[in-house]
Amino acid sequence: MHSELRTKRRRIGRSPSPTYKLDDEDDTYEPYVSVAQRRKEKLAKLTSWVAPSGKQKAKKEQEELEEREDEEKEEERRRERARKERTLLMEAQEVHSRKVAEDAKKTDQQRAEEADAEILEAIKSRRKLASDLELAKGISYVESLKTSWRAPRYIYERSSEHHQKVRDKYHIIVEGEDIPPPIEHFVDMKIPEPLLQSLKANRIVSPTPIQLQGIPAAFSGRDLIGIAFTGSGKTLCFCLPLIMMALEEEIKLSFIRGEGPVGVILCPSRELANQTYENVLGWCSDLAKSGKYPQLNTLLCIGGISMNEQSHIMSKGLHIVIATPGRLIDMLEKRKFTFNNCKYLCMDEADRMIDLGFEDDVRNIMSFFKGQRQTLLFSATMPKKIQDFAQQSLIRPVLVNVGRAGAANLDVLQVVEYVKQEAKMVYLLECLQKTPPPVIIFSENKNEVDDIQEYLLLKGVEAVAIHGSKTQEERQYAIKSFKSGAKDVMVASGVASKGLDFNDIQHVIIFTMPKEIEDYVHQIGRTGRSGKTGIATTFVNMNTPEPTLLDLKYLLIEAGQKVPPFLSSIDDIQGGSRLGCAVCGGLGHAISSCPKREDAQRRLMASHRANEESGGGY
Repeated sequence: MHSELRTKRRRIGRSPSPTYKLDDEDDTYEPYVSVAQRRKEKLAKLTSWVAPSGKQKAKKEQEELEEREDEEKEEERRRERARKERTLLMEAQEVHSRKVAEDAKKTDQQRAEEADAEILEAIKSRRKLASDLELAKGISYVESLKTSWRAPRYIYERSSEHHQKVRDKYHIIVEGEDIPPPIEHFVDMKIPEPLLQSLKANRIVSPTPIQLQGIPAAFSGRDLIGIAFTGSGKTLCFCLPLIMMALEEEIKLSFIRGEGPVGVILCPSRELANQTYENVLGWCSDLAKSGKYPQLNTLLCIGGISMNEQSHIMSKGLHIVIATPGRLIDMLEKRKFTFNNCKYLCMDEADRMIDLGFEDDVRNIMSFFKGQRQTLLFSATMPKKIQDFAQQSLIRPVLVNVGRAGAANLDVLQVVEYVKQEAKMVYLLECLQKTPPPVIIFSENKNEVDDIQEYLLLKGVEAVAIHGSKTQEERQYAIKSFKSGAKDVMVASGVASKGLDFNDIQHVIIFTMPKEIEDYVHQIGRTGRSGKTGIATTFVNMNTPEPTLLDLKYLLIEAGQKVPPFLSSIDDIQGGSRLGCAVCGGLGHAISSCPKREDAQRRLMASHRANEESGGGY
């Protein structure tokens, strides 16, 4: 009994348990109450406050409130379903519809300009032309290569206005900073006397426009973009600076086995590389024969020939290499020679070198250079996109342009004739009577080249053929026999159209008009060289694409040539591009309809399909 009382007192006397609060909690905090619970509480309050007659009214109001809330929830669910059903495709279609509506308000010219601008922007996104190591490490040079050459004092002291008058006199357009002065005489360029005598012996007395501005710029160590029509002397413009650089290095300290080269000249075809090699070999030989200067060793590095034949060159110090990309990469990877001391890189027909699948090879070659180099790019047809791309890649470049890039040689009389496909062979014999031999006939199709040669041989015409499927021996024989005059006619594919120099060609016949106007410019440029005149006869018919005919039409107009009626009648819907297409230089179309760009896209798609069929290359 007493124990129970004590327990009860203990319970009564115990203090209440403390209530704990969080510091940031408010005293008015209320716990979460569900919607259903709040409805019940609201209904209970209404029923407790109103009279029995008002209970029905309160209940009705409560039901209406619930209905509204249910409707709102249903509407929210419906909107959510609609959002889920609205796919990205529907949104894309709406965006496209808005774009179509906006485009409908624009003129055709505005649409074409916008399309061209988009394509050009995509082209500009290409990586600059440099080795992977330079790109990875962010290596960039800001100063041009230093050389010991200086123009004569009296030329340097002339005013900039005087220099510009000289350029205007020869229709030379230059771009760049601190441009070296033009020099009108070889002797003022400080060229060695044996070379001057050699040039005179070959009837080269004064520099051509590209030479009088290009050679001083190259002698000064500047990166250079040289653009001039076919037969204007570009080869001397980039070979002479390399010879002088190699000569200076050899005089300072003689090269021994394993050293060199000083510079390399890259060419897109074996024939062009071989021609450049023969020119350089001749000039170096003339220097050595004088007895005043040492012998410079030059290596020809092309596919189709045995390098063992040039082992005597490889066993000495190497000064100059002239090569095609594939064989050069092979020699560098095998360490037959190195570019450790190489500081001169020239690309002839540079637009082809960068554009026709050679770009990766060029980057690979650049990765073998160990230091800064002087880079020179030359071509007769260098579209705006290649110029822009090159300027991003070079160091303080000087652009020397004689005439519009891609313009035809004005010394060539262009005759365009409509000839049905089945009548071409017969009419070809008539055209051969226009001028005495030698004559070059161009066709884009290798089989057609062989057919034309066979037909001419049957008709008693001494003809040879050259195309990419011929062996190197056959190609060399064709060029040698044609140059020597043993053969009167050479039938060729595009492989012989770029840069090859044949003496006294008076007539070029284009049996099949190439799709790209650049190829046409190169082909007709095999005649009318070094100030001489020539004739180019071109066959066209219904098989010739209309964009190509438009390009041809505007090229004839630009050169002041006669435009035949069937070309004049072709309507130019787009209005062409008077500054030249940025992709191919054609005047008769915009970038968006460029045949060259479309062909490049087809090749790219074909390569992608080939990769997919072979398992994607993994």
